[in-house]
Amino acid sequence: MRKLMARRATVRATTIAFASTVLLAPLLSTASADSSVDQLAADKLPAELVTAIERDLKMSPAEYLDRAEKSQQLRDYATQFRSQRPDDFAGAWMGTDGKPVMAVTSLDAAKIAAADGYQTRLAPISADNLENSADQLNMWITSLPRDLSSAINSVAIDFLNSQLVLSVANTPAGHLLNLPTLIANIKVMLSPDAGGPVERRPMGGDTYITAPTSLSDSSLHSVDVCSFGFNSVDSAGNALNISAGHCNPNVEQGTSADVYLPNVRNLASSPKVGSFASSNLGGRSGLDYSVIKLNDDAVKAGMDQPSVRGANGTTLTITGVADPITGAPVCKSGQSSTFTCGFVVADRVETQLFTAAGQSKTVRGFASSACTLGGDSGGAIVTGTLALGITSGSNAADAPNCNEANTQLAQYGGTASLGIPVRAILTDIDANSGGGIGSGIQVRTRSNA
Repeated sequence: MRKLMARRATVRATTIAFASTVLLAPLLSTASADSSVDQLAADKLPAELVTAIERDLKMSPAEYLDRAEKSQQLRDYATQFRSQRPDDFAGAWMGTDGKPVMAVTSLDAAKIAAADGYQTRLAPISADNLENSADQLNMWITSLPRDLSSAINSVAIDFLNSQLVLSVANTPAGHLLNLPTLIANIKVMLSPDAGGPVERRPMGGDTYITAPTSLSDSSLHSVDVCSFGFNSVDSAGNALNISAGHCNPNVEQGTSADVYLPNVRNLASSPKVGSFASSNLGGRSGLDYSVIKLNDDAVKAGMDQPSVRGANGTTLTITGVADPITGAPVCKSGQSSTFTCGFVVADRVETQLFTAAGQSKTVRGFASSACTLGGDSGGAIVTGTLALGITSGSNAADAPNCNEANTQLAQYGGTASLGIPVRAILTDIDANSGGGIGSGIQVRTRSNA
């Protein structure tokens, strides 16, 4: 994660344990593209990823792939169900036992979902109504003075209990918040305060470095470390990589910066592999992403392949694109923590952050329990072997390793990471391309022949 944001306002996902079953409405209301793309067979997964799956998820690689596929089937069904019966839809998630669940507001709707093979749960309020309350709460947050709004980490929706969940830093400012009385059923969760330096050392593997100007003109403290996300291609054949928007050191100025593979012995001689073609941080879409245009040297070196890099240089082939659904198993790659795995704990989370210039930004995405460390920003998040999102932030960004992060954050529900859905990113890039770089962009995939 970059130093662009004030420490306390670093992009963070809400600290919500999977066991608390925080269930959020789909981020996208349109029907998903075909999510039945074949995934890699279990014996084709990298050994390091298999280790992470068994260690973090306590399941076999075959179970991981099967649950990821069922999650996307549920996602498609829930999206269609909501479009047809918006007043009846109240959420959808994968249970801890791996079975899909539909929450509805009427017995008639429950009978329909049950007849289609889904477990059901009655809820007193629809997803639309809870989302309207969340919008009101976010408007109130943005109207607060900075010293108060910076104490609010995120807003989520708990459909199981028909309430909003407000994650507040455990600080004096957080304790002073006077919640609006017009919105009922607000649950406040105290999270550990952020702060402290993040070591941004260049590493090998899934890593790139960037700076506001050329490396030869930059002092060491102005060099930032992030992780490559998903390789993509647009309709013009440009080789692109999707990473985090806040990784562009010039995102506030709306200008580009170059991207390098780090030479740890001599940063100034690090080879250039591309530059930021566009970046977005907050704004109307609420997304945090950047588009890196890879240069010819990067393409010749094979950096444009449909794979993501993880531990010890191993690669995972990407076979398709997916959408977040609560309870879906996920794994992520990143230059600091390599492969780690968890579950989607909330498929819509909004968090406020402040730029170095003091501007308030709202970033929207999904939360997972996968451990993510400083420097993992921009890295790929997958469910099965499908591209799900990129890493934006984490409540463990300041931890030296995941073991320590898991220990320190256990009392707050464990590690939580904020991911930005890749399908939403692709749509936004295409819409803002003006027919130029990024027009018709698609994640590079390779089918499981």
